[in-house]
Amino acid sequence: MSEKAARWIFWIGALSSLALFLALTVDTQGQFAALTNADKLNAQVVAGKRVFERHNCNDCHTILGFGGYYAPDLTRAYARLGEDAIGRRLEKPEVAFADSYRKMPQQHLGGQEVTDLVAYLTWVAAIDNHDWPPQDSINRWKRSSERALASAALSPAAALIQQEGCLSCHALADQGEKKGPRFESIAKRRSADWIARYLVDPEKVSAGAAMPAFSDLSEGQREMVGEFIVALASEQGR
Repeated sequence: MSEKAARWIFWIGALSSLALFLALTVDTQGQFAALTNADKLNAQVVAGKRVFERHNCNDCHTILGFGGYYAPDLTRAYARLGEDAIGRRLEKPEVAFADSYRKMPQQHLGGQEVTDLVAYLTWVAAIDNHDWPPQDSINRWKRSSERALASAALSPAAALIQQEGCLSCHALADQGEKKGPRFESIAKRRSADWIARYLVDPEKVSAGAAMPAFSDLSEGQREMVGEFIVALASEQGR
């Protein structure tokens, strides 16, 4: 190959790559408002971000790729935990994290500060960042949990979860509500025995829990539900 031909190949490759990069940049900028959930960016969300900054939450938590790595990432905290669970952790971290070796300091937040922080985390969770961080991938939850819900006709535990109205507070894949933690998140943090005990009297296990007791379920039924939820963690690895 001649030196002239090599130069042409270099310049054509370099300029083509530059043109592609610029085109993708312009395309991304055109979608920026939609990707960042900008239409939901209101005064309360801004107030929540200021609370987040004022109390130095980034010292321990990452959010959108920035912050410390001591505590869990908060980018998808609302999708993972729900409004009530976030509120309990902010108001009484000494109770919520009593069993954890990682402790969250009591920040003595006011009621409005908690509400604003929840609004901020709700807004952040809706940003389209292509399922980052990967451990909170909505698509992965959806794939694994759709299989679990589809088994309701065969699985007594899946049928119980639907029968008892658990999805009116908890999300599973793209079904259910986000008042409480997602079942996929619980699967990664709790054992089947713990879940079975919690169902008897949530308030006794976790002070301030808003979840009703399911003491009318038999011990065997509660154990089945616990095993079903914990199994979601292994489903997500498939």
